[in-house]
Amino acid sequence: MRLSLLLILLCSITGCYKTTRNCKDYKTGTFRFDYMVDGVAKSGNFKRTERYSINFYDGKTDSSEVKWINDCEFVLYKINPKSIAEKDPIHMKILTTTDSSYTFEYAKASFNEGEPKRKEKGTAIKID
Repeated sequence: MRLSLLLILLCSITGCYKTTRNCKDYKTGTFRFDYMVDGVAKSGNFKRTERYSINFYDGKTDSSEVKWINDCEFVLYKINPKSIAEKDPIHMKILTTTDSSYTFEYAKASFNEGEPKRKEKGTAIKID
């Protein structure tokens, strides 16, 4: 009986939790993104307008065209892909937002048959 009451209480508390998604606040701006490469922590910046995303990392600049699906989802298309793999568009989805950052997941938007679908998560911090 006590276990049942505890489970009901736990479910009612977690059932009321709602994530915040003010995606329009993050459609444009300048952002910082921290990432790992071979166990080394790195940081890059990107500037996004309604139509373009310009990435600055490791002394390189990389540009993509942005196609918005809705306020919280968009697809990135590399403007000058340097390989066949870079030609694949990337689907981005904003999962949650705070007053200064957003958490997102991303994956290739197109897949070859038999290729496993791999999603990654990250956090972008708005710096301007």
